[in-house]
Parts: sequence; structure tokens; C-alpha cells
Amino acid sequence: MAVYTEVSETQANDLMQALNLGQLTALRGIEGGIENTNYFATTDQGEYVLTLFERLTHEQLPFYLFLMKHLAGRGIPVPDPAANRDGDVLHTVNGKPAAVVNKLAGKSQLQPQAVHCAAVGDMLARMHLAGADYHRSQPNLRGLPWWNETVPVVLPFVEKIQAGLLRSELAYQNHIAQGAAYAALPRGPVHADLFRDNVMFEGEQLTGVFDFYFSGEDTWLFDLAVCLNDWCTDLPSGQHDAERARALAQAYNRARPLSAAERTLLPALLRAGALRFWISRLWDYHLPREAAMLTPHDPTHFERVLLGRVHHPVCTCELF
Repeated sequence: MAVYTEVSETQANDLMQALNLGQLTALRGIEGGIENTNYFATTDQGEYVLTLFERLTHEQLPFYLFLMKHLAGRGIPVPDPAANRDGDVLHTVNGKPAAVVNKLAGKSQLQPQAVHCAAVGDMLARMHLAGADYHRSQPNLRGLPWWNETVPVVLPFVEKIQAGLLRSELAYQNHIAQGAAYAALPRGPVHADLFRDNVMFEGEQLTGVFDFYFSGEDTWLFDLAVCLNDWCTDLPSGQHDAERARALAQAYNRARPLSAAERTLLPALLRAGALRFWISRLWDYHLPREAAMLTPHDPTHFERVLLGRVHHPVCTCELF
């Protein structure tokens, strides 16, 4: 989250009124993240999040917004986009596509224990099952085609050893994606960015999942791998935490048992998840956009995670 486009209190209040959400009493820009402009908007009826989309288009956004509505209707605790009198959930502020969602209860658990990881694994599996019959379609826009396009753009900014790792891992992931086993993996809508700062807890109780704006159709295994890479990795060192990983993977597997092919390909997809976020962080770090509030993430974290996944692959026998 960041602020690229300034929104006045008058503009925000007009939108809240149009959505029948009450009179605006406070508006505060949200720091962190890198994709969209976000504000906390408080009214006399409740607390909301106002998002202006800086990259996604009016044509792309219905997939994300109606996915949230679909999941909310099936009991998944996700933000529910507010509609105007015409039933529209996609709005316009300062010429940018915008949405308003309810603010979830709780706070992010940035130092998760095994119990938190188990809750995330269970929720992720239930979210995949709940989204299986979602009728809108859109690919993961940060999937393999984007990696192939973006690696040549970031290569001039990295050292020779880093460039070699990027090229070799990209070649490996293209090879994996061409295999029959990969083609047979179960797939559907995925969150694709379910990091620890995108989940809310009250104590050990998971209360919400948000920030669906990297969602798209992909393998469910990739989504699981992204979660494992964040929730079950020590941030300072990039080291794998086996206890947390077992808790998350086993909870997921209880709710949606993994196929034999998924268990076989999980180590490769863990590498894929690390590569995806290393590429995007390199891109955001070296080719940043202007923003009123923006702190780019450190790209070297996912370089360390990828090296760990390559040289010390996780054995699925340790997880299940």
C-alpha cells in the first residue's frame, strides 16, 4: 500500500455518501506496499479502506472485486466491495478506478508461530475450494509470461552472479511449466500474494484475508508455495522454518488433500514463488514510481530464499 494519487476529504466524502456509507470523519493515507493508493476512511457508520488502482484497469478490476464478493458469500472473511445505488462496485476518483471495502477486524501477525501458520494453511485451502466455481476468468498477471518479460529489464541492474541465477532459474521454471505433470496440477483463482501482512488475526484466531489485487488463475500449488515462502521463512536470515512449514502444509492438506503430482512439484514451485517476488522487488527497487509514501521492499531477501530453495530443497516427506 502507498499513496501515489492524493485524495481530498471532499472527494472521499462524496464517494462515501454515494455508497450510502455515512459522513466522512477522518481520512488517512496508508504507508507500505507498492501497487496502489490506499486510505483508511472513517465515517459515522464505520471504518473502510479506499483504494485507487494505479496499474490495474477498469477492464481488469471486476475479476478481483467480484472474486472477493464470491468468496465473502461463501463464508471466507475477505473485504466486501461496497456498491452504489446502481449496484456498481467499481468507481472513479481523480480519474482512477477505485473501490471501497470494509476494514477487517484484527491486526497482522508479523511474527507468526505454528498456530498462526496452521490457520493460514486451512484458510488458503478453503479459499481455493470456495473459488473453484467462480465464473470470471483472468490469468495471473505476474505469472511466468511476466517473469520472461521482466527479467531482461532488471538484468542491467544486478551483479553478474545474480544475473546468472536469474537466467538459470527462469530457464528451469520454463522447463517445469512445459511438463505434463505441471499441466495436470489443479488450478483456479489464487490470491498469489498471501504474505503475513495480508492476513488479520485477533490472538490466534484468523479474522480476515485481504489485498486480492494480484489474484488470477494459476495452480493452487503456486499459491501454497508463496505462503510457505513468507509465513515459514525467518525474515532476517531467509532460512526455512520446518515447524511452521509442517503446521501450514498439514492444515492445508487436511482441508484439501494434495495430489501425488502436487507433492512432487512443491519444491519446484517453492523456487517459482521465490523467483516471482525477487523479480518484482528488483523491478520496484530499481525502476520505482513516484509516490507520496513509498518504501520499496529489499530485493535481496527473496534472492536468499531462492538460493535456499535451490541448494536446500524442502523434502515433502518432512511436511506431510
